[in-house]
Amino acid sequence: MRISEMNWMMVEEYLGRDDRAVLPLGCTEQHAYLSLSTDSILAERLAVEAAEPLGVAVFPVLAYGITPYFRGFPGTMSLRMETYLSVIRDILDAMAEQGFKRILIVNGHGGNTPAQGLVGEWMADHSGVRVKFHNWWNAPRVWAQVQAIDPVASHASWMENFPWTRLAKVSVPAEQKPMSDPEKLRRLDPKSVRQHLKDGNYGGRYQRDDEQMLKIWRIGVEETRELLTNGWD
Repeated sequence: MRISEMNWMMVEEYLGRDDRAVLPLGCTEQHAYLSLSTDSILAERLAVEAAEPLGVAVFPVLAYGITPYFRGFPGTMSLRMETYLSVIRDILDAMAEQGFKRILIVNGHGGNTPAQGLVGEWMADHSGVRVKFHNWWNAPRVWAQVQAIDPVASHASWMENFPWTRLAKVSVPAEQKPMSDPEKLRRLDPKSVRQHLKDGNYGGRYQRDDEQMLKIWRIGVEETRELLTNGWD
């Protein structure tokens, strides 16, 4: 149930019978040969598929995040941390004011995790509202499945290459890229990060069979749906 497909009267009616909502968090940043909106596409689609059978409302994805290290790649947009946290706080304030009391945040971008700390602080000031912060891509069951398929998995590698994050008429390399040193990358400025990564993939194969990817996806949807149904007390 997408908020974007509802009007205010429909939302008011919804709040009369349910106080749950999902807020997807994404990003606009380089993903090698994949869409710059990969994190946003995955977070929103996963949220919608998880919530749909339950009739839970899903807000539009917040498509900008914290990604200063990729500013050397054209198309990457990064918000300052204080800006981002202010936006998250304002959204949560508005949701709580309108009657959403059980909020699941489905995060699709690792750089957004400072918001997880904010959630704890925010809930301390809003005792009647419960918020769960869910990094879907490294949740226990999803990550176990990724590791079972291929432990060499990273940013912009095969593990983010789903049919809906690919670009038409864009082919990817067939070989497996050597894994980059994450500690070294953390010490580099944006220009040096681009020079070091070349195409943007941190390491690993660029694509795997769709059957394997859809298995990961199904697990991600199920794991997210369980958070909507259980553990609110």
